[in-house]
Amino acid sequence: MRIRRSVTRFFSVLVIPAISVAVVSYFGAYAIWGNRGMLALEDTQAKLGIQQEQLAQLRDSRSRLEHRIALMEKNGGDPDLVEELARGQLMDGAPNQVALPRSTH
Repeated sequence: MRIRRSVTRFFSVLVIPAISVAVVSYFGAYAIWGNRGMLALEDTQAKLGIQQEQLAQLRDSRSRLEHRIALMEKNGGDPDLVEELARGQLMDGAPNQVALPRSTH
């Protein structure tokens, strides 16, 4: 009886700390190597930096396009921009084709 009680007490004293260590180890490992752990955080921050750079480029491109649209909309458009667009459209040709502007007399 005495041995049984000491064995039961021994295992009951070890079971709770063993379960606690297992749970803490599981969540600790997940905090480091999990989907949202510390190592994944570095990758996410790198991807975020790349996406922010692309966003800045897109915003810059959008502001340039908005400026060109504003120039085209005002009172018949900016003559220089209209000429630039016309030359770009009219001088497009097939690949390896050269277009020469005509000189006016």
